[in-house]
Amino acid sequence: MAFRFVHTADIHLDSPLRSLSLRNPSLAELIGDSTRQALVAIVDLCIAEEVDALIIAGDLYDGDQTSMKTARFLSSQMQRLAEAGIAVYTIRGNHDALSRITQELILPPSVKVYSDRAEAVEVEKGGLGIAIHGLSFARPQAPESLLPKYRAPLPDRINIGIMHTSLAGAAGHDVYAPCSLADLQASGFDYWALGHIHQRSQFTGRSAVVMPGMPQGRDINEAGPKSVSLVTVHDDRRITIEERLTSLAEFARIAVDLSATMTWFDAVEAIEHAVAEARGSATSDHLVARLSLSGTTPLSWRLRRDRDLLLAEAEQRAEGLGRAWIEKIDIATEAPGEATGQPSADPLIELGALMRDDVSRRHALRDEIRQMVKDLRGELPPESRGLTGGDEAEFEAYVDRLLVEGSNDVIARLKSDGTGAGE
Repeated sequence: MAFRFVHTADIHLDSPLRSLSLRNPSLAELIGDSTRQALVAIVDLCIAEEVDALIIAGDLYDGDQTSMKTARFLSSQMQRLAEAGIAVYTIRGNHDALSRITQELILPPSVKVYSDRAEAVEVEKGGLGIAIHGLSFARPQAPESLLPKYRAPLPDRINIGIMHTSLAGAAGHDVYAPCSLADLQASGFDYWALGHIHQRSQFTGRSAVVMPGMPQGRDINEAGPKSVSLVTVHDDRRITIEERLTSLAEFARIAVDLSATMTWFDAVEAIEHAVAEARGSATSDHLVARLSLSGTTPLSWRLRRDRDLLLAEAEQRAEGLGRAWIEKIDIATEAPGEATGQPSADPLIELGALMRDDVSRRHALRDEIRQMVKDLRGELPPESRGLTGGDEAEFEAYVDRLLVEGSNDVIARLKSDGTGAGE
């Protein structure tokens, strides 16, 4: 008789909004509730598929949370699983180690939370013996591999390991409990249920090694549909893995080339067409889009000057499509005179070039802008400070963008309506 389980990780339940762009109250409410809806979808899947267990490979919570509403919600979902006869095996990741809920919440007996000492729980299903190994983070940091601390695989058992790890490292993720794929596949385990990296990956070999990604993205940097793994261990010890969608909303970057547009109406139509195309290919219930406008168009200055109006019209068109939202618009268009790089008869184009190529490169101005950004960043909540980049190089690139975009916005506001912008 087969043993079946759902493997997930990095739910980050009730994590705060990470984007200042979600100013639309309805959109903020949708994303703010989406991690809860992802957990509900996971529990629904477990019950519908009549699985034996749910495995959560860390970061169920999102840091130093104290909300009892979060605790009550989680407890209610765990109780649903308990009533369906489904066991839960979970470890604490780096975010869970910070959470007070982790320490205080009382869960049903069917939920096994592994401690910071390696354990193996044995399960029998028909004639199939299963050993589920786990090890939790004791502290938010884990600079060394945890693999040597796990118990050796038990003989005559299907050995499943649950680990929160950055593997060999991934962009946008700090190093936590690093280990190599080769070491995991040489460990003698049959399946490694991993967590920490928010992008899904799956490896086959002597061991199946699966990073399911997160079940719900929270901002544009966690774009795309999100999912969990439905795993079946067959009587003959074969393991099959199915990806199942869980995200209520998926973020997407949509590129819109406005080179062929001459009027404001043309631009809005092009945006609607691009969003409709993306909405049609999205697999989640809702699409949350960041638009990147490019191309050479006489509308360039007006698009920048009237960015708020453009956003409002784009949001209206997206609403008409249904379950489509505009999170932000990035404008990288050029006016016809700018694109050539040659001297122009338009004094404002020449002024813009001077601001970008000369004024913005002056060390005094750059240092002043850099300090202003640092001061502002210090006033932001911790979850929003990543907007300025994750390291010094990204921070400097962010300052570069501010200088260029600031110059363009100044010129856009100096432009009059009579410059061929198109009505």
